[in-house]
Amino acid sequence: MMGSGSGGMFFGGPFMWILLIVIVVAVIAVIKMAAGNSQGKTGQPEDTPLEILKKRYARGEIDEQEFNQRRKDIEG
Repeated sequence: MMGSGSGGMFFGGPFMWILLIVIVVAVIAVIKMAAGNSQGKTGQPEDTPLEILKKRYARGEIDEQEFNQRRKDIEG
């Protein structure tokens, strides 16, 4: 008979429980990674618009006049 032998016991016994545990652990890991990504890459709060503006000015991307104008716009 095809269904008899040690192969049935291998897939129906301890191997089944190990496979089930591996699948559950993998699903939990995927859920945790997905939840972690929704909070941001580093888990730290994002920079405020004013902080971004200050960094751009410090890197020389914008001049003082543009910095001051945009700062006034941000601060309202």
